[in-house]
Amino acid sequence: MLVSVVIVGLVPYFAMDPDTPISSAFARHGMQWAMYLVTSGAVLALCSTLMGSLLPQPRILMAMARDGLLPSFFSDVSEKTQVPVKSTIITGICAASLAFFMDVSQLAGMVSVGTLLAFTIVAVSILILRYVPPDEVPLPSSLQTSFRLSQECDEEKVGSPLGDGNHEQGTSEIKDVIVVESINDPLIEKQLYANKLDELNRRKTAARSIASVCVGVLILTASASVTFLPFLVMCLFCVFGGLLLLAGLGMLSWIDQDDGRHSFGHSGGFICPFVPLLPVMCILINTYLLINLGGGTWMRVGVWLVMGVFVYIFYGRTHSSLTDVVYVSLAQANEIYGSSSSSAFVA
Repeated sequence: MLVSVVIVGLVPYFAMDPDTPISSAFARHGMQWAMYLVTSGAVLALCSTLMGSLLPQPRILMAMARDGLLPSFFSDVSEKTQVPVKSTIITGICAASLAFFMDVSQLAGMVSVGTLLAFTIVAVSILILRYVPPDEVPLPSSLQTSFRLSQECDEEKVGSPLGDGNHEQGTSEIKDVIVVESINDPLIEKQLYANKLDELNRRKTAARSIASVCVGVLILTASASVTFLPFLVMCLFCVFGGLLLLAGLGMLSWIDQDDGRHSFGHSGGFICPFVPLLPVMCILINTYLLINLGGGTWMRVGVWLVMGVFVYIFYGRTHSSLTDVVYVSLAQANEIYGSSSSSAFVA
């Protein structure tokens, strides 16, 4: 902000060069040394940005290949440098080709779409994890064997006709106690059913509220951005979208968040504050910026997304590491993790 104030003090905003506003402002006042200094800094900043963009992309491809969504070629790591060399070379060739054949403004639009889409998906995911987190989680392949063995042992204990009399007597006593308790206190089962029903209704309400927020944001931003609609029709659509948005936001603020949200992420790490207000505002602003990026940008991004869909359909869907995964409940997953960590500690 201070730099902007200084530049506007040197040159009026309407007389600035849009391509090089800072260096041209110094050049108009005869400060050539400042122009060269600013230009050199801009070139170095561009180089650091390019390096910062090229470094994580090969790692992303490597992680996707390890999950089976891409060929294993991208997950190869050099034994000498411990770097995914093949992914880095492929990424550099693709980036150089795009920079050679496309205009800078077109590339900037595609980069903006990718960044804004990622931020929007993260904001929606925060609402989902806070209000309607999944009831089941995938079990890692390293723990699936122990899970199957424990299931077989439980089935053998329950269904085996052979067993000592103490075990049968203990089981019958437990059953008798449960029956007696349920007869003497019939409200216990009724209360459990009522709690389960309340939780189900809460999840349905939260899911509808999140959908209302997303649809309202889409209608509001789209109607506020279009220019071919009459003014009255545009206002009606804006009011309708705003009402959907406010209704969903108000409902999310009123209902309680899910207790299972603590099972996701690491304890003591960063937790998004001001939920649901901050994620909803993020969705609203990002969607408005996405809609105003232009049709040409969306056509190019659409082609890119279609290519990704084809890669997933013809390769990733059949080679994914989640193809034969075992899904277990959160409580069961926590129990398995706890038993595995305790057995590893004892070993």
